[in-house]
Amino acid sequence: MFLDHFKMTAHPFCERPERDQLLRDERMEQGLARLDYLTAQGTLGLLVGPTGVGKSSLLRLWIDSLSPHQYHPVYLHLTHVEASALLRLIVTALGEKPRLGKDRLFLQILDPAHRRERTPVLIIDEAHLLPADGLIDLRLLVSSGLDAAPFKIVLSGQDPLRELLDRGSHADLANRITVRYHLRPLSQDQTVAYIDFRLRTAGAPDPLIVAEAKRLIHDYTGGLPRQVNNLATACLLNAASHDLQQIDEDLVNDTVRECHLT
Repeated sequence: MFLDHFKMTAHPFCERPERDQLLRDERMEQGLARLDYLTAQGTLGLLVGPTGVGKSSLLRLWIDSLSPHQYHPVYLHLTHVEASALLRLIVTALGEKPRLGKDRLFLQILDPAHRRERTPVLIIDEAHLLPADGLIDLRLLVSSGLDAAPFKIVLSGQDPLRELLDRGSHADLANRITVRYHLRPLSQDQTVAYIDFRLRTAGAPDPLIVAEAKRLIHDYTGGLPRQVNNLATACLLNAASHDLQQIDEDLVNDTVRECHLT
């Protein structure tokens, strides 16, 4: 495997890296600032961006920053379900046994939240897959009663989620969004910094990937971190299989052609 070939201590471009392998670039810092505001002042947050852009990494960094004494983060990603099933998932994640009837499910979510010492933070990933009724139920949750909602919600999903919320039927939910953040792909300079950071945290020799090759990886992947990971890993495998110690532009081009990555 290329780890032994390049004498690395860890896989630099794995799908779910350790937290110390997550680069807090400008995009991430901007997103964290908005989510921190939600923590302090808001109720409903919206995080959107194309698949593979790093939304999950941003959420991991934010969840890790929440005080365990003040907040109870609840992460849900099985969103392609009926509205009542979504409510049952929320109730279960909050540590309750779901009851029959939507009215009882609403009460199970709202009543324990008022009694909890820690504020529940519902992070609903893949929210672009939520059914219309599910979005309506979420709107009812954040607008129920005269008092402020006893929890916080983050809707995270791909770009179509914004279009979904812009529809007239969901205007009331959209108007309740406190913070919005569109996570964009890496710029060329950010891609280079991302590759360097991931290689450095894995103990890779320097320079393992030459500057021109890093810029070419950006051009092929459009700066989407997941695609950068896939192409960079394929290049490492290709280089190791040919007993090469460095990745240059020619190797990147050869890897793209061989792996049909374009």
